[in-house]
This record gives sequence, C-alpha cells and structure tokens, in this order.
Amino acid sequence: MSAEGGIDRQRLLALARQARESAYAPYSGYPVGAALLARDGTVYAGCNLECASYGLTLCAERVALGAAVSAGRREFLAIAVVAAGPVPPSPCGACRQLLAEFGEGTLVIASNLEGHLWEAAVGQLLPACFRFPAPRRGAGG
Repeated sequence: MSAEGGIDRQRLLALARQARESAYAPYSGYPVGAALLARDGTVYAGCNLECASYGLTLCAERVALGAAVSAGRREFLAIAVVAAGPVPPSPCGACRQLLAEFGEGTLVIASNLEGHLWEAAVGQLLPACFRFPAPRRGAGG
C-alpha cells in the first residue's frame, strides 16, 4: 500500500470509495466509506451503518477500526474517508477520539466524490484528546 516508501493515497481512497458502495444509510442518505491502513500494509474497509435509533449508528471510520482491531492490529498509518457533498467529509469527534487512541500521528485523508481532498494528522484534528493517566491492568492488546 505504500508508494515510494509513503502512503498510496489514490489506492486508499479507491478502497474507501468501494466501501462506500456497501453503506447502509437509509435515514441520512449520506453513505460514507473508509479504508484504514495498518502499519503492516493491511487495509481494513468500513462503511457507515445507520439505525432508526440514531445513537446506535456506526460511522465508517469506527467500522474500519473495529475490523482492524478485531484482526489484532493496533498500529495505523492512515485512514481515507470518502463521501458525496460539496466538501470532503470530516470524522466526527467520536471517530477522532477512537483513532487517537491508536496514534495521534495517523494521517486522515478525506475526499468527496469530485476528488477535492484535505489531509491532517489525527492529533491536529483532536489536539487535546482524552487520555487515562496510566494504562489499566488487564486492558488487553
């Protein structure tokens, strides 16, 4: 997934676009796709999953992160997020916090369907993320 030692942004965005096609968004009509690049080069895709009880809705970024963590991954290089609209999507606060849990240096690459994009590190998007003072015993991973 790397291009000349870096991140192959176009391929990651293409995988996020593909994941977007599987989104379940009957309430908002706003399908989102994400593709999360683990340090080992594996990519985990996710799409938003809406629910009539909005609080139970899952964002594409959290679905991708859940798939990666379930597969034992804990280190990530980048996540691409794709949605339609006049401007590229931005991860919500909950997604920013969960991504920061695994590294504030993870690059977020956001694009709309027209190819307009922006990039920022998770730490730039959530500069004062919540942290426990010390890891808890038995936290796993």
